[in-house]
Amino acid sequence: MLDPNSCDALQLDNQLCFALHSTSLQMTKAYKPLLQSIGLTYPQYLAMLVLWEQDGITVSEMSQRLLTDPGSVTPLLKRLEAEGVLQRTRSKEDERVVQLRLTDKGRALQDQARRFPSCILQASGHSLEQLGQIKDQLTALRDQLQRHS
Repeated sequence: MLDPNSCDALQLDNQLCFALHSTSLQMTKAYKPLLQSIGLTYPQYLAMLVLWEQDGITVSEMSQRLLTDPGSVTPLLKRLEAEGVLQRTRSKEDERVVQLRLTDKGRALQDQARRFPSCILQASGHSLEQLGQIKDQLTALRDQLQRHS
């Protein structure tokens, strides 16, 4: 491990943040042809994953699950609604609350996406166990950084 006070610690290839960023870019690139086959972008896919898990959530709950603010997720949800994969409706109890429900088309996309995890597993060159360990380590790191901020 590098001394965090050395000049080498400031080299790009020694930065954890760059390793995470560049890996994220490559992961998105690996997903791109898969997602194009079902007409979704990567951010839209993440939103759909949330809805496939729990249909009928609110925009606020969606933004919490995606670790983003409601204002940045709303345009993405509007595009998904325009494409006919979800419906946004205002709550009758509180008009400020917008609920999200999958359409039949949105539910059908889940069947088409079922092959994606095995495709990504194959592209990674890792075992399922190895990827599970990496994911667990990244989740722990994210959670610690979230607590620290």
